Amino acid sequence: MDNQIREQYIPNSFNKDILPTESSARTWKTRDYLTIWMGSVHNIPNYLVVGGLFALGFSVMQVFSAIMLAAILLALMMVLNGHAGSTYGIPFSIYLRSSFGEKGSIIIGTLRGVIAATFWFGFQTFAGSQAMLILIGKISPSFLTLGGDFNFFGLTLAQLIAFVIFWLFNIVFIIFGVDLLNRFTNILSIFVYVIFGGMAIWAVQLAGGIAPILNHIPQIAAGNEIILFIAGITAIIASWAAPIVNVSDFTRFATSTKAQVVGQSIGLVITYLLFAFASIAIIVGSEIAYGTPIWNVLDVVAYFDNYFAILLAVFTLCLTTLSVNITGNIVPAGYQMAALFPKKLNFKSGAFIISILGLIIMPWKWMEEATSIFTLLNMIGAMLGPVAGVMLAHYFIISKKKLDILSLYTGEGIYRYYFGFNIQAFFTIILTSLPCLLGQFIPMLEAFFQMSWVVGTGSAFILYILLARLFPQKASNRIHN
Repeated sequence: MDNQIREQYIPNSFNKDILPTESSARTWKTRDYLTIWMGSVHNIPNYLVVGGLFALGFSVMQVFSAIMLAAILLALMMVLNGHAGSTYGIPFSIYLRSSFGEKGSIIIGTLRGVIAATFWFGFQTFAGSQAMLILIGKISPSFLTLGGDFNFFGLTLAQLIAFVIFWLFNIVFIIFGVDLLNRFTNILSIFVYVIFGGMAIWAVQLAGGIAPILNHIPQIAAGNEIILFIAGITAIIASWAAPIVNVSDFTRFATSTKAQVVGQSIGLVITYLLFAFASIAIIVGSEIAYGTPIWNVLDVVAYFDNYFAILLAVFTLCLTTLSVNITGNIVPAGYQMAALFPKKLNFKSGAFIISILGLIIMPWKWMEEATSIFTLLNMIGAMLGPVAGVMLAHYFIISKKKLDILSLYTGEGIYRYYFGFNIQAFFTIILTSLPCLLGQFIPMLEAFFQMSWVVGTGSAFILYILLARLFPQKASNRIHN
């Protein structure tokens, strides 16, 4: 849409952050998408997930297979749901209107861009602050005892200071916006390859070679192996449930659809291949060497005998966690808040509000149990998996990749639906997410909860198509490209 149409037809109530991306701002090339998600793969929570798979009784090959199958499925989902962004230059908050309606998109956008982003922001910020605490403690050991018996809702003074410092690093990216993100991820990719590659080599040497790692005998899996394997894939991909939904916030800056397709496909699969080798080697190798399972990558770093290696490894973990917080939480939250309150907020002010909420919820309280991460991932997967299923079904099957951009912004025309709500979409969301969520409390439905993202996405995709075919809604032949 050229500038004349933008100025003439799109209401003044929209700020520039959520208008279609202008050609001059569409600068992200294949190499940018190759690196942007790298930090989102090599981060502390992802290593906790892999460690959890071994704890469930997975063998080395089962863990490797689960990681790679999840990576392929993830790349496919990111590319497909990013198609509208790279084609039309629209952000997630506006793209949602095509499948959920103008008012309906507010509910779904709030679920992803506000609620999920707030909890994930807090979760990742606390995880990053733990790495930062180790980094500061290695430089100045006396820092760890700062404040004596001081306690802030369960945090020592040292933990609180580290948390606030890491939180402030996130604020820097809010101030400078997504332009800083590209430069940051390009530099980060070098550290990721060097550090995690080095940690993998270190772990292999500790274990006495690759053979002991490959021959590692896991504990016996408790439960149906097929369900557990699908649950493992779900746990890996569920950490991406939110970015899958709002990936158009990134693909809208692509120079072409080909750039995001090739970049995301190669970048995610190759990065996860390296992550699979590194995470398995580090977790299993350290267990063989020290005789006890070590599932937290920060605990593994503590065994390093080289001061410089410890500092560099922890520093890199801080950066990767910061990266996933920016791409997975700050960016979508900022745009969603701007869409909810277009006259009062823009990207920066909206993202800042979410960052404040991430402090208020005291995320460390949500991480006191070892199984908390799986519960959180399954809940997010149960809620956002069906959203992705509906979005893909509507865009590719019902709309056949055609969007009326003017109607998306005005709220009139084919996306008006029933008082601004696409009833079919919401009926699908409720029907497919409810069994997964109830599985946390009802033993008969526990398998649905364990496989929440896979079950929710697949069933929502099929159910929405059936409802749309059986009860077709009024459409307009007027399409504005």
